Amino acid sequence: MGIDLAFVWAFLIAFVVLAYVVMDGFDLGIGILFPLFRAKGDRDTVMNTVAPVWDGNETWLVLGGGGLMAVFPLAYSVVLPALYMPLTAMLLGLIFRGVAFEFRWRTKRWLSVWDWGFSIGSMVAAFCQGIALGALIEGIRVADRAYAGGWWDWLTPFSVATGISLVIGYALLGATWLVLKTTGDLAAKARHIARPATYLTLLGMGVFSLWTPLIGPHYLGRWLSFPAVIFSVLVPLLVLALVAVIISGLNRQKDAEPFLAALGLFVLGFAGIGISFYPYIVPPSLTIADAAASQASLAFLLVGALVLIPIILAYTAYAYWVFRGKVRPGEGYH
Repeated sequence: MGIDLAFVWAFLIAFVVLAYVVMDGFDLGIGILFPLFRAKGDRDTVMNTVAPVWDGNETWLVLGGGGLMAVFPLAYSVVLPALYMPLTAMLLGLIFRGVAFEFRWRTKRWLSVWDWGFSIGSMVAAFCQGIALGALIEGIRVADRAYAGGWWDWLTPFSVATGISLVIGYALLGATWLVLKTTGDLAAKARHIARPATYLTLLGMGVFSLWTPLIGPHYLGRWLSFPAVIFSVLVPLLVLALVAVIISGLNRQKDAEPFLAALGLFVLGFAGIGISFYPYIVPPSLTIADAAASQASLAFLLVGALVLIPIILAYTAYAYWVFRGKVRPGEGYH
């Protein structure tokens, strides 16, 4: 029996999306928390913690979007019109945030404008990512292999709650990243922010986990069937364990533990979403097999992916290695 390339590509796309979430999540979190750091010196240091890596982190977003279009064209053609508004707003937020990131270093008169632009762009991008995720989980109406819903179907209480939860989760990643990368009063303030962000993230994950099975019987049945039921028992315990690691690390003034445990929360949440979706790529209408391109196209693209993805991983790891360590006031990439 041959390898099912559609499911190989589903795994690769999921990996790329997860890489984007965990890497770009903490620098979006930096923007979300930016207004809480009022001194210009603190803001400069905060931005310098992500200056060498933030634009490289967004490589994964481009790769994920392009990969979805190439290998799951039907899913792309359905999801895009269903989520035009939040996805367009997300891209505008990312663009404005990127422009603000560069311009704030080169102006004095408009510094406060670009500071707010950086923060608002980050919040909008994070919130719209959560909106899109929530709308996708609730389901997209499909008829005759095309989107059959309305313009505002993406806007629901569940999608808004998902957007808010993702903003809080990214704020936790940003705060623990600052614990890892800064020193002195700035690191102490980051620890102070990270504690309530941890509890709010736990609350958001709890609400999300309890609400999702109520959306449709396919989710409830999925989580109550074997072997997913094992994961449904283990996940709450693992989440609580990671929350304990974060709080313990913050209390003991550990640098890396809170950030790594916060990443673990996102990995668990992402795994839970994957289990809920399988075997669908656009629930509850399109399965992975339904939406995939031809086997010949998948095989051809897989050759390129097996070359490209390791290269991206290598230069990303090298960038993080070169710019490892603490960022102190007055030091930075700019």
